[in-house]
Amino acid sequence: MSERGYGDFAEVYDALTLNVPYDEIAEYYAKAVAGITDGKRLLDMGCGTGNLTVRLKKAGFDVAGLDGSSEMLSMAVAKDPEILWVCQDMTKAELGEEFDAVISTLDSINHLESKGEIERCFRRVNKNLKTGGAFAFDMNTIYKHREILGNNTFVYDVDGAYCVWLNEYSEEDRGVSIDLDIFFEEEDGTYTRGGESFREIALSDDEISEMLVKCGFEVVSIREYLSDNEPCEKSEKLFICARKLKNIR
Repeated sequence: MSERGYGDFAEVYDALTLNVPYDEIAEYYAKAVAGITDGKRLLDMGCGTGNLTVRLKKAGFDVAGLDGSSEMLSMAVAKDPEILWVCQDMTKAELGEEFDAVISTLDSINHLESKGEIERCFRRVNKNLKTGGAFAFDMNTIYKHREILGNNTFVYDVDGAYCVWLNEYSEEDRGVSIDLDIFFEEEDGTYTRGGESFREIALSDDEISEMLVKCGFEVVSIREYLSDNEPCEKSEKLFICARKLKNIR
């Protein structure tokens, strides 16, 4: 991969996610959060380029966005410079206030490297959330990692770039190693090669529930993503909604 690093993914992220139903997702999360708290101060953890964050602001929430990538956040700032955008690791988040709700969308939590890191993330959510507040997030399932992403390759031809997405599945941690080869079209018609590499891991719904309870939460519901359906063995993505019961050390 080139030295362009994570900035390469940031440059094409919005183009690669044009088919993501952000309006529907914002409405779904807003409804879930409202079922737990009527507070409006919300943290979007792993906000990326801010597409969902700005929509939740329009829906009436007082939002802040957090992401570990300064390149992603530079795109977010351009969309709404008045929002508080914070560049921090999800496992170390410290914003100096307690929010009414914390959300994490588009399988951001899957991108943490281990069960230990996911637990540290949940503990940071606890620290940044008011008692009684809502924690809502989605995660890709083991089934999706094994059967959909698997060892497959996907190709995306988007405006100004050509992206080859290569996956390698590991049963050891139900994880997928992802390599992106990105070819950027220059003004003269030539292409410059860049790229990115990252991993996703997957947990069972029981593992997620146990970890949330350990980190001071009550599990309110686990559903198939963007629906009210109970998960099944072929569910590709889960939506988890929890309530903070207590502070933890």
